[in-house]
Amino acid sequence: MGDPKRQRKKWVGPSHPWRKEVLEEELVLLGKYGLRNKRELWRARTLARRLRHQARGLLALPEHLRAREEKALLRRLYNMGLLPENATLDDILGLTVENILERRLQTIVYRKGLARTIYEARQLIVHGHIAIKGRRVDIPGYLVARDEEEHIGYSPTSPYYARRLAEEQV
Repeated sequence: MGDPKRQRKKWVGPSHPWRKEVLEEELVLLGKYGLRNKRELWRARTLARRLRHQARGLLALPEHLRAREEKALLRRLYNMGLLPENATLDDILGLTVENILERRLQTIVYRKGLARTIYEARQLIVHGHIAIKGRRVDIPGYLVARDEEEHIGYSPTSPYYARRLAEEQV
């Protein structure tokens, strides 16, 4: 038996954690997106930072090397739902933490109207009432791909699913 995949830290905290502006901004985002703790916010912020860093690295490459890498990165971010179809590297440099938080399953469940509040959306997900393409997903921070977005609904085993079917038949 081989070693299991090694875990690594997926976030970097703020360099100056006690600055008032940073704390206030973080608190607003925690409430707006229903995050459990600041680590979830820092994880999204780190992902945005890494994507922008990758784009800056591509801008530094010569044109003949950059083209294929740039196309692959733009396609990946389009499929993730972070960028529009005809985006450029400058659009990647403009990515914010809000762009990433908007792609979380918790936010999309709330925006689709499957939950009355952002906090209820989190609870429905954690309790196993939400499915993507019929498969239950119980991770509120799951980043929903563009092609999965229209397949989000209640899990077939959920009582909410039966209630929704009954409402549609009436």
